[in-house]
Amino acid sequence: MNRFDAAWAAVADVDGWMTEGQARALYDAAASCPDDGTVVEIGSFQGRSTIVLATAAPPGAQVVAIDPHAGNDRGPQEIDGFADDAASDHARFNANLERAGVRERVRHLRCFSDDALAEVDTVDVLYIDGAHRYAPARDDIRQWGAKVVDGGAMLIHDSFSSIGVTGAIVRELVWSSKWRYVGRSRSLAIYRAEPSSTRWSSAARQIAQLPWFAKNVGLKVLISAKFLRGREWPY
Repeated sequence: MNRFDAAWAAVADVDGWMTEGQARALYDAAASCPDDGTVVEIGSFQGRSTIVLATAAPPGAQVVAIDPHAGNDRGPQEIDGFADDAASDHARFNANLERAGVRERVRHLRCFSDDALAEVDTVDVLYIDGAHRYAPARDDIRQWGAKVVDGGAMLIHDSFSSIGVTGAIVRELVWSSKWRYVGRSRSLAIYRAEPSSTRWSSAARQIAQLPWFAKNVGLKVLISAKFLRGREWPY
C-alpha cells in the first residue's frame, strides 16, 4: 500500500466532507512542500483532511491546523447552534490524529483564523475550509493568501458550491495578478501563486465554473426544501 492509499484508509472512519479526489489533491500539494516549509489548514473539524496533509508533508515541514472547535460552521447547514458539539469535535480531532499516528506532526491552534495570523510567518501550502460565509471566506483568502510564498499552493474547499466562498473567490481571485487557477476536484479549487502572465486565461477558466456553481446552488435549494430526499450535499 502506497502512502496516499494508507492516508486515505486512515480517514475512512473520520467524519468530514472530502472525496478521494480531493484528498489526492491535498496530498499532492502537501507532498510538494519544501522540507523546511509550512502547511496551514483553516478548518479541521475532526481531522479528516488534517491527517492527509500531515501524512503527505515532508518530515521537516510544519503542519498547522487552525480550528476553534467552537461548534459553529461545522458543515453543511450547521452554521450556528452546535456549541454542545464543540468539546466532542475537539476530542475526536485529537483521537483521530493519534490513531493515524500524526498527532505529534500537527500544531493545532484552537482559535479563529484571524486570531492565528500572528502565529505563522510564511506559508507554502494553504488549505482553506473554514467559515463559508462571504466575509470570513474573503478574509481567509486575502489575509492568509498574502502569506503564501511565490510558487506556493492554495486550495479552497466548497469553491463554486458555497455562495459565500464563491463570492469571495470572485472578489479576490478571478482577476488576481498573483493567483493562477489550476483546476478543481469537485468543489476543491486549486491555485498557484505565480506571475500574472496567465491572468486572463485564469480568469476565463474560473468564470467557466459558474454554470456548475448555479447547478450546485439549485441542488442545495431542492435538498433543503426536501424535494430531493437522500441526495448527497454537493461538495
